[in-house]
Amino acid sequence: MSYYGYGDHGDGGGAEDVFVKTAAEIKRFLPSLFNIKVLGEKGSGFRPRGEVQDFNTLRRECLAAGRLFEDPEFPANDSSLYFSRRPDRYIEWKRPMEIADDPQLFVEGFSRFDVQQGELGDCWLLAAVANLTMHQNLFFQVMPEDQSFEENYAGIFHFRFWQYGRWVDVVIDDRLPTCRGELVYLHSAENNEFWSALLEKAYAKLHGSYEALKGGSTCEAMEDFTGGVTEMYQMDQTPPNLFNILLKAFERNSLLGCSIEPDPNVVEAETPQGLIRGHAYSITQVKNVEIHMPNRYGTIPLLRLRNPWGNEAEWNGPWSDQSPEWRFIPDHEKEELGLTFDMDGEFWMSFHDFTRHFTQLEICNLNPDSLTTDDISAGKKRWEMSVFEGEWVRGVTAGGCRNFLETFWHNPQYRITLECPDEDDDKCTVIIALMQKNRRAQRRMGADCLTIGFAIYHLEYPERLPKPLDINFFKYNASVGRSPAFINLREVTCRFKLPPGVYCIVPSTFDPNEEGEFLLRIFSENKNNMEENDEEVGIGDVDDRIINPAGGKEDQNGDNVPDEPEEDRNTEKVREFFKKLAGPDLEVDWMELKDILDFAMRKGKCCVCALLTRYIFT
Repeated sequence: MSYYGYGDHGDGGGAEDVFVKTAAEIKRFLPSLFNIKVLGEKGSGFRPRGEVQDFNTLRRECLAAGRLFEDPEFPANDSSLYFSRRPDRYIEWKRPMEIADDPQLFVEGFSRFDVQQGELGDCWLLAAVANLTMHQNLFFQVMPEDQSFEENYAGIFHFRFWQYGRWVDVVIDDRLPTCRGELVYLHSAENNEFWSALLEKAYAKLHGSYEALKGGSTCEAMEDFTGGVTEMYQMDQTPPNLFNILLKAFERNSLLGCSIEPDPNVVEAETPQGLIRGHAYSITQVKNVEIHMPNRYGTIPLLRLRNPWGNEAEWNGPWSDQSPEWRFIPDHEKEELGLTFDMDGEFWMSFHDFTRHFTQLEICNLNPDSLTTDDISAGKKRWEMSVFEGEWVRGVTAGGCRNFLETFWHNPQYRITLECPDEDDDKCTVIIALMQKNRRAQRRMGADCLTIGFAIYHLEYPERLPKPLDINFFKYNASVGRSPAFINLREVTCRFKLPPGVYCIVPSTFDPNEEGEFLLRIFSENKNNMEENDEEVGIGDVDDRIINPAGGKEDQNGDNVPDEPEEDRNTEKVREFFKKLAGPDLEVDWMELKDILDFAMRKGKCCVCALLTRYIFT
């Protein structure tokens, strides 16, 4: 995987913003019943894959017929397992009742210890699932409580995932991949507990197959479980207040994950300190811990982490299980921490060691509407959020990055107004998140993530500037903020501090003419006003025919006297205008098409219809 960074021109970037390529290894709401979309239905963001599947309807039909549900949209065969590489072992699909004597969704509730990795390379997903179990309201948002292996059991379950601004309900049957009677992929520590295996299956169905889940970022799954927005930090480029950022994030129920840069020669190699390279860990506690040493008292910043393997592969340095440092912690502090020393994959380490040994940190800030009434009453504040969907279209809106000045201005543009600074600052905190849509599900068609990023421009006199901003603006104006890199991940996110004012955000791919859909989300501490920075196409002056529909003039009795048909003359004018711009090949680009439509609108509605019929749809 690779990312694309900016040339070293300082923070301002200058009007000569230049992007360079660098090789690298990268491994909102609480949904109401009225906001849930069924996978494949209109408005879900997914094309229909057959019949739209409603959980309650299907379960009711199965119960009435006395049969167990079999999902035709995600069948129990190889097409649901892989799209390129056949599994090494023979896979047999079995229902939980064929695997365990007393199958249960939950055995003594659910916890992060229920998540055990199987043979699929989706530890990024497992780390997010482990984090999800620590937040009950979020957990049951993903896994509705109206299902079990007992009451109304019909072999059918459903899960809800956030996908590009919508919550999507995914129905599955409970046939699971096994080998020699044991689950092959994600499973629980208890052999008769199946919620985690079913969740993984639903997520695999959402993306087309189990193989589609190989490799990814914990950020991706965190967002799909919460609708939040994620931030990613490289540990060699962290801000000085990183621990405070972590502390505040944990206090606000943010989901936290981390990893170590993989060894290119060894898959998931273990370090001398017991950590696994290229493996996703979840951070399950952040705390300044009271410490009593012989010569001083104070606090030390500690983190609790968990390896999704849930085994003895744990950190063995200072503050690890049974390390001598724990004798300096008062008993009441140990009790508050819930300190245990089991071989369960969970361990403590100091923040200092964390920054030395881990190379990447991921934070998922929950959607502003995730705050409950109790949270608001307790004084917690919510983000303000704006959301836009857009598309890069070859030859139209896929202009590439600022390196390609001639086409950069063709990209979609969004104008945002920041009026009020933060309470404790004279600037405005803004988090910008650019997400490309549906790329993982398109892997079977050979589609990888596009290399994406964005730039921010200050509009000092916005009323004097064209909509959209043209090539001359970008030629002489530097960006005031940019994504940290152009990178081939699903989402690029960055936090900024900007003075109050009007800004233009330009999302783009690195190279021109790369097609894809995207979602742009803006979080700010105070209200922001955001709109597409596009030309407003109007109909000009009111046509006399609207006032006098019959046309012509009135005689002395007030009756209409028909004039020669003006409609035909106007239609001919529009056709001549089209031919003038289009040339002999009768082809126009998007800017020329806008000019033609604007001209046609001024000539009348009929002219627009004639134009579309004659030249666009034929």
